[in-house]
Amino acid sequence: MSETEALETHLQELRRGTVVLACLRLLVEPGYGYGLLEQLQSRGFDTDANTLYPLLRRLETQGHLTSAWNTDEARPRKFYRTSPEGRRLAQALTTDFTAIATAIAGLPEASDHQEN
Repeated sequence: MSETEALETHLQELRRGTVVLACLRLLVEPGYGYGLLEQLQSRGFDTDANTLYPLLRRLETQGHLTSAWNTDEARPRKFYRTSPEGRRLAQALTTDFTAIATAIAGLPEASDHQEN
């Protein structure tokens, strides 16, 4: 595995949980898949449809999202919204994420140490 591939793998692992949290927080206001994908990308959460749609279905199955079809327009869209359980989960994840970010900020930078 090249250094670039290894970095990409680690970044993907790091981002996986943050996308869940971002979805739960963004979907406090109802949204549909493609619109959510655009919101995520514009806010720096690099994800794709092949990741997002299964994630939305899983969160709905777990009770963290609710959904309803909107058939008012020419193309029906499934709108998702964070459930009360999802809001509680988002709050807990946000608290933990903030604590982790604070702990990481207190660690020395890799560039602070010179190799021998």
